[in-house]
Amino acid sequence: MSIKADRWIKRMALEHGMIEPFQDGQVRTDADGEKLISYGVSSYGYDVRCADEFKVFTNIHSATVDPKHFDEKSFVDIKGDYCTIPPNSFALARTVEYFRIPRNVLTICLGKSTYARCGIIVNVTPLEPEWEGHVTLEFSNTTNLPARIYANEGVAQMLFLESDEICETSYKDRGGKYQGQKGVTLPRA
Repeated sequence: MSIKADRWIKRMALEHGMIEPFQDGQVRTDADGEKLISYGVSSYGYDVRCADEFKVFTNIHSATVDPKHFDEKSFVDIKGDYCTIPPNSFALARTVEYFRIPRNVLTICLGKSTYARCGIIVNVTPLEPEWEGHVTLEFSNTTNLPARIYANEGVAQMLFLESDEICETSYKDRGGKYQGQKGVTLPRA
C-alpha cells in the first residue's frame, strides 16, 4: 500500500471524477487578495473545504447523545460564511467537494494544523473503497472559548492510500448506510 502523489490525485480527479469540484494547486487568497486557509491539491493529499451549512450541538432539550437513537433537535442549523462553536462543544459540517473513492483506495482525513493549533479538532472516519458522497466533518472545540470555522476555506487534508490488490467487498457492495450522502448527515443506526 502506498500514499498517492499530486500527479495521481490530479489524474483521478480530472479523468475519473474522484473529487468534484477539483482545485488544481493550493489556493491561499481570495479574488480580493484576502488570505484564506489553503485548499486544493498538495504534494501528497488534497485539502478540502468546508461548505456553508453547519449543525451546532446544543443541549437545550437535555437530550442524551445516543448514536442508535439520535435526536435531531440536539443541533441548531446555521448557514453562513462562518460558524462559531461554543466552548467545549462541537459542530457538524460537510465538504464542498463530492468524492468517488476507487475500489482499490482507502482515504484518510487529517485536520489542518491551522485549526489544530487553535484547539479545534477535525474528525472524519476513513473513506472506504467505492464510497461516494459529501464528507460529513465533525469539529470539536476543545477550548473554553468560542471557536470559529470558516466556510469555503480549507479545513482538513485527504490522503489517498492505494492497495496492491482489490478488496473482496467494497463499501458500495455491502450497501453502506452513508453511501451517496449529500449535505450534513447525522448518525444512522
